[in-house]
Amino acid sequence: MSRSTSERNAAPETTSVLVIGAGPVGLTLALELDRHGVDTLVVERNATTTRHPKMDITNGRSMELYRRLDIADELRKVAIPADHPMKVTWATNAAGWELASFEYPSVADAYEQIHRRNDGTLPLEPAMRVSQVILEPALRDALAARSEYVRVDYEWALDSFTEDADGVTAELVSGASGQRRTIRAEYLVGCDGAASRTRRQLGIGLDEIDLRRLFIKELGVVRTVMSVARAFLATGQRPADGRFYLVHFTTGDTEIHRRFGTVWHLQSPEGWTVISQNDGDTWTMHAPLGIGEDADKIDPREFVYQRLGHRFEMDVLVANAWTPRLTVADSFGRGRVWLAGDAVHQVPPTGGYGMNTGVGDAVGLGWVLAALLDGWGMPGLLRAYEQERRAVALRNRAAAGRHSLVRGAVMAASRATMHSERWFGARVRRRLGREISDLGNLENEALGIELGYRYDTSPVVCHESGAQAPPQRMDEYTPSTWPGARPPSVRLADGDAIFDLFGRGFTLVRFDHHDVAGLLDAAAERGVPIEIVDVRDPHARALYQRDLVLIRPDQHVVWRGDAAPEHPLHVIDRIRGAQPAT
Repeated sequence: MSRSTSERNAAPETTSVLVIGAGPVGLTLALELDRHGVDTLVVERNATTTRHPKMDITNGRSMELYRRLDIADELRKVAIPADHPMKVTWATNAAGWELASFEYPSVADAYEQIHRRNDGTLPLEPAMRVSQVILEPALRDALAARSEYVRVDYEWALDSFTEDADGVTAELVSGASGQRRTIRAEYLVGCDGAASRTRRQLGIGLDEIDLRRLFIKELGVVRTVMSVARAFLATGQRPADGRFYLVHFTTGDTEIHRRFGTVWHLQSPEGWTVISQNDGDTWTMHAPLGIGEDADKIDPREFVYQRLGHRFEMDVLVANAWTPRLTVADSFGRGRVWLAGDAVHQVPPTGGYGMNTGVGDAVGLGWVLAALLDGWGMPGLLRAYEQERRAVALRNRAAAGRHSLVRGAVMAASRATMHSERWFGARVRRRLGREISDLGNLENEALGIELGYRYDTSPVVCHESGAQAPPQRMDEYTPSTWPGARPPSVRLADGDAIFDLFGRGFTLVRFDHHDVAGLLDAAAERGVPIEIVDVRDPHARALYQRDLVLIRPDQHVVWRGDAAPEHPLHVIDRIRGAQPAT
């Protein structure tokens, strides 16, 4: 539709940051920008928040970041109640036999464990179970209730943009009315999902790992493929072709809870998972599609009945096919246009790394944009954002792929007789249960992935020479203040959480008195916000490993020492993206 003369001649609206996409990542970025007082417009092409369940857990690190934004308690009000434990159960089907279970504490019990242990090995906040269907409105409402600087407009999509040295001019179009509007922003951020129009206009490609080829390579090539095919054919099903079918539904049926207790995930060696979204009446099933199976001809109810093993009344909310992907963008942006969330990385749901990685992107990019707009940040911060977050995305992609391979290994086991009530059926079930228990459930236990990521090679971190960096493991988190790391979470002797003492700018945690006037003067000269927090707590000092630890706005260590730096101005210029320290 062509623009009217009045539309073409109207002066563009202006904002400091234009965010494309009001999913969890876009809304989290808006909350971060609001925290720093940045004028922001968020636009979303859909009429309202998502109807698709997508993610179902917000991990401990994301909850720490939401606590930092002062909304963690608000979000928990709409999540699964704090006294509900988490249980992952493998079974033949919903009316069949249990094969193996993995049980985890409730939020309330996890808080007690965190307080009792207090050794830096656990997050400050436990994970939170909540569907994206519920989380998105909660983030939107929290933003509306507190924001002085952010506006969210629905039913507006990005059509195109042009960039110049001073900013970006974006053309938006309304899907409802066809109206157009022009926005002039200093920065544009695409949080517009896997099919990101922003990324495509930038011409940024995707590095993708083919999950099916990964299965074939890692699980035994021909032998595994043939065993899976035989097992499917024995049950009258077609071998999977890499696609999945999602059915999001409500039901008053209690068979799953009656048979297995209150489960979070019920999983089958046949490849399907059914997720309890509220420990009550709302569920989501993901199940593999067979080769050549036409998703458009599937009856969602029959699809669920066949896999769960019994019939019941249900209301289908959403049903569609989807394909899991393991992708990371070749670049996270350039100049005045940047990307975050699914626009730059997509992973299968195993491990819950999709949205949670995006939350880290949003906070990491938000403080950087605020620093640039405030005048003390330099362009090196944006280069660092890409380097830091792309490395995390690659690491998390590898972890998600690993977790998917574990599920593939379970699918590759012989399942033809696991439903039998005869003696050999029981033998197959015992063997499957042992194999599942041996493979474990790292996808819900990988604290090393959630807490242990470090910006080891970041150009805005003061690196140490001559020392050995702590190990980085997927299955284990080692507390450390190694430059680039998230520092350990610990409660001080007076009960305060040390994370709660970190400010909006840089925080210098000082465990012993050292004269740091030179560092403060250098920060003042460059306009870098920095405050000192004096802590006299031997236990915290031992965990923090140095007398002085400098934390940046997103709660990562940028410098540490047992004395003030010899060249404080070089340190300040390094951490604000201006030049390397010497």
